[in-house]
Amino acid sequence: MVGAGVAGMRAAIELAPAGKVLLVAKDTLEESSSQYAQGGIAAALSDEDRVELHEQDTIAAGDGLCDAPAVKILVKEGPAAIQQLIAWGTQFDREGTHLAFTREGAHSRRRVLHAHGDSTGREITRALYFKAQTLPNIAFRSFSAITDLLVKDGAVAGAIACDEKARCSIPIQARAVLLATGGLGRVYADTTNPDVATGDGVATAYFAGAEIGDLEFVQFHPTALHLEGAPRFLLSEALRGEGAYLRNAAGERFMERFHAMRELAPRDIVSRAIVSEMRREGSPHVFLDLTHLDADFVRQRFPRIYQTCLRHGVDLTKQPAPIHPAAHYSMGGVRTDLDGRTNLDRLYAAGEVAATGVHGANRLASNSLLEGLVYGARAGRAMLQWAGSEFLEGEPPGETCFPDENEEALRKLAMEKCGILRSGPDLQQAVDALSSTRMLAAAEPRRRLYELRSIHTLAALIARCALAREESRGAHYRTDFPEKRAEFRKHSVIRRGGEVSFTD
Repeated sequence: MVGAGVAGMRAAIELAPAGKVLLVAKDTLEESSSQYAQGGIAAALSDEDRVELHEQDTIAAGDGLCDAPAVKILVKEGPAAIQQLIAWGTQFDREGTHLAFTREGAHSRRRVLHAHGDSTGREITRALYFKAQTLPNIAFRSFSAITDLLVKDGAVAGAIACDEKARCSIPIQARAVLLATGGLGRVYADTTNPDVATGDGVATAYFAGAEIGDLEFVQFHPTALHLEGAPRFLLSEALRGEGAYLRNAAGERFMERFHAMRELAPRDIVSRAIVSEMRREGSPHVFLDLTHLDADFVRQRFPRIYQTCLRHGVDLTKQPAPIHPAAHYSMGGVRTDLDGRTNLDRLYAAGEVAATGVHGANRLASNSLLEGLVYGARAGRAMLQWAGSEFLEGEPPGETCFPDENEEALRKLAMEKCGILRSGPDLQQAVDALSSTRMLAAAEPRRRLYELRSIHTLAALIARCALAREESRGAHYRTDFPEKRAEFRKHSVIRRGGEVSFTD
């Protein structure tokens, strides 16, 4: 298992009874995108909700590109997955003895569970880790970044890990490999993602020959803290779900000009509205305002967010927070079937690194942790077919070279040319610039060089896929093709050495 977030650990738990499982973490076991998931996890568990409504909301948010079977699996298996988490010790917030539900953007019901107010991902990961520790077949390896897959005749035989402490690369033989490496937000200059989210899983799968799909759909979270010298800390969508307003520099609420649901509109619409308002005003940010809400409620409901903002000089109960959209989630990734299988034998993917089609062109808020649980478990069960099989002797897919480029410059290019508002000329400039980057060998490859290679690879793939999709849909918006087009109601696919194609 490559990755120690929700998807990787849930798969490891499922697979452990069949044999030895190694869970490899790029950094510490605690450092994953799952840890930073604040808002919650969505499931139709309340008395006022139904699975069919969750299904409808997910499909509506996906803007015509959700795969219906994938969505049905997510929402139908979700409630039982949550109940299992609770049985394993996950402490969701409650109102008395009942689970407490909140509502987020594009949800028609209050169905989002949270833990410790705004630390849901951390709590779920904690419970999964303690469950995994009770299983003797699961071993953990930290500070080991997977840099390449080992391949033999179209099948994956293991991976190569860059051990940062030992300063060497180590081959790891495996009967099957699951990529659960999370997202790619660090490709962009502004992101809510942790430093480890450099898209390594997608990059290594691409180099090995796996199909990559829908990579042009990168969701920008509308509300990231925007202060000089402060990290782009995510201000959860649950803040707006509980009644926070968006205001421009003049103090006016502006979302009603963009969507009937105002602050609770889908994320892509809110992000574009904010950028449009900033451009109209010539302002570097807009503001998220909670000052009309009860101060004690804000502090108790969002303790982590409140304390983080306070450390950077913003008291949410007394003043609006300056915010700006930031890269947050990738709907695309390594193409899989409904059980995590890729087009390469023995290679699986689950969680944000995977493209199951469940999110379509735009993920519904708080479906990501649920996807990690549901599809992590399904991938773990599917991998059971390799229990007891022979190990293969594989090799890396080719010579490793690294871009002779500054990471900051790459991330700035991605933000400016492949960001929220895109155009054909900008995307072509990005493709040309990235394809002309000089690639060099390195005497002593280190983790930062492999991460630089991943950032360069993912930026190029995003630019190529976005250029090929000549329409606007979900999180992908082209100023030169502002409308949806029926011929592009398909998934993009790209493989190493090939061009972008589209398929049902």
